[in-house]
Amino acid sequence: MPVETVKSDSCTIEFHSERCIHARNCVLSRPDVFVPNVQGAWIHPERATAEQVLELAHNCPSGAIQCKRPDGSALETAPEVNTVRVRENGPLAFHAPLDVAQDAVGFHATLCRCGASQSKPYCDGSHNSSGFQATGEPPTKPSEALPQRDGPLTVTPTKNGPLHVQGSLEVVSGTGRTVNRVTDTWLCRCGHSQNKPFCDGSHAKFGFQADGV
Repeated sequence: MPVETVKSDSCTIEFHSERCIHARNCVLSRPDVFVPNVQGAWIHPERATAEQVLELAHNCPSGAIQCKRPDGSALETAPEVNTVRVRENGPLAFHAPLDVAQDAVGFHATLCRCGASQSKPYCDGSHNSSGFQATGEPPTKPSEALPQRDGPLTVTPTKNGPLHVQGSLEVVSGTGRTVNRVTDTWLCRCGHSQNKPFCDGSHAKFGFQADGV
């Protein structure tokens, strides 16, 4: 996965282009740090403090922006509660210490649930052009409070099937309502489940094809 790394005296910005869903939060928040529509260098961490760069990373929904200290250690810390937010007509936005497809990716990742992304398991914005429709407000399922709400979260894309998620996780609606609390679950990524965001086996019926781990 291509990574663009730019360093300053106070921090390092890593930009993971294949994860970017072009939410434009970085450009809108700090157009001096992320300069749009220029040739050559467009990332300038020297124009912000490490704390300000960290805020930009927090606001990046896809995890495309990562920031580190000059010694290479992460500036961002793990959340106290692992969550996945179900975006209206859009992807699954994870916030947790993440391992996706056997790759430690940091604390943010936006994963496809429409089935149309060309960068699976990551979202590439194809839900917009494909006309994908799926509520961001699925019904609440009965669940007990988790004994542990943080910790490592593993997301394994299965071949031609769903995302297998292992670890403490709270599934959250677009408006912040807790939909379910799980420690082992299967999330739809073919776009056809009648029980979104959870898998119901529809990938087999519709012939969904995607690489797995």
